[in-house]
Amino acid sequence: MTCFICAACGAQFSERSEPPRACPVCEDDRQFVPQSGQRWTDMAAISRTHSVIWNQEAQGVHSLQISPAFAIDQRAFLIEGPDGNILWDCLSLVDEASAAQIAAMGGLTAIAISHPHFYSSMVEWSTACGDVPIYLHADDGEWVQRPGPALRLWKGETLQVGPATVIRCGGHFAGSSVLHCPWLEAGRGALFVGDTMQVTLDRQYVSFMRSYPNLIPLNARTVEGISEAVRPYRFESIYGAFTGRTIKTDGSRVVEGSVQRYIRAIEG
Repeated sequence: MTCFICAACGAQFSERSEPPRACPVCEDDRQFVPQSGQRWTDMAAISRTHSVIWNQEAQGVHSLQISPAFAIDQRAFLIEGPDGNILWDCLSLVDEASAAQIAAMGGLTAIAISHPHFYSSMVEWSTACGDVPIYLHADDGEWVQRPGPALRLWKGETLQVGPATVIRCGGHFAGSSVLHCPWLEAGRGALFVGDTMQVTLDRQYVSFMRSYPNLIPLNARTVEGISEAVRPYRFESIYGAFTGRTIKTDGSRVVEGSVQRYIRAIEG
């Protein structure tokens, strides 16, 4: 029995003897099935050719990313907190070195994930880190491909994980969320956005999409709702899902300006 992993989106599936016939995550219009067709792998195979690379992004913030690039190629974040460490978003590979590094840093108190494209091997990460709880918004529960006892499907608009706040923004998915950590940046705060908001390549704005690979935009009302969800929170930096997608200063103002720019563009 094998927990197969989709090589296109990185989602890990429950144990089975044969690969799944299809990947629902890839067949949805927010992702895609590669032209070459669906391909499957597993944790053991990935670990023979890949590893997890750590990078310290700021005081108390470490990015984790699979190298060489695999599937969507997102980065996860190990966030050091006053009440314990949080893993934000997830990867398809759990390697021994990362598990040992997390243990040496005091372990995890929680895993929280922005949206279904980054569920990846979340159950494996929880198991490797002592069966810590995994927080996903209940609006996206249908996209879980490998259930497990550590899963916590939360409802409502916010969830407290110690001093951090998970904020449901919607948009990209119904339950798409961001994580606010007020103690970072010397108390000025940081926002971890996955691609609920996408940090642009010039690192001066964020933008918004229902589907990034298929270029399906969101409407103005939905984007205004994202802005309203994060407006009560102050944050200096914004950490996006991909390498280099970090805004270092004035994050709260950047989001407000980005929403206005986006709405002007789609409404002409």
